[in-house]
Amino acid sequence: MTAAGAETRRIRLRVALIDDHRLLVEGLAARLSAPRARIEVVAALTDWTELIHHPSFPVDVAVVEIGLEDGVPFEVKLQQLAGTGVPVVALARSADAPTVHAALAAGALALVPKCEPAEQLVAAVHAAADGRSHQPPSVQAALDAWANRADPSLGRQELMALQLYAQGRSVHEVALHMATTDQTAKSYIKRGRRKYRVAGVDLGTKVLLRRHALREGWITPE
Repeated sequence: MTAAGAETRRIRLRVALIDDHRLLVEGLAARLSAPRARIEVVAALTDWTELIHHPSFPVDVAVVEIGLEDGVPFEVKLQQLAGTGVPVVALARSADAPTVHAALAAGALALVPKCEPAEQLVAAVHAAADGRSHQPPSVQAALDAWANRADPSLGRQELMALQLYAQGRSVHEVALHMATTDQTAKSYIKRGRRKYRVAGVDLGTKVLLRRHALREGWITPE
């Protein structure tokens, strides 16, 4: 960090906020700009493309909504920011295990669900500026759940068949996609379900399978 950057760090962190809901961005900017937070929101944006060309960029920390509906994958955003040395705290609608895992795997130092108090976001921002990770309790619980999730040791074909079936495809459509017979596709699905049952996870109905698929990130909520 340069001398000028160190001086800025001692006074206030320069932070950019990006979410596609203007009301949320303005509300968070107001909360983060409270004197005790030691944060200056220099960019409160609803459009990702505005960040890189913003006159205040690069910033000390970028707070980015993981689900921005702009067609740019979250991991691509983080790659661009990583190239400029800007650490990222992810915002998310929920702290389900697949979302948390995806955000951290993409390179975010922390994820803060929108249900958490502003103090958790402040703590995550300051930790990120120091190169550390601060996870709210709900996120830590999701990480623990992800680490302890059942491992049914599925084969590649069994996993693919279950994922396709969970997406709402028929057994025949699964078979066509996998270039196999209906009977073989049905066998893959049955074996996958049986292995999950042995691991303590019941996927015996389409409802249970869909719930599991949402948790694992095989499908996204509609």
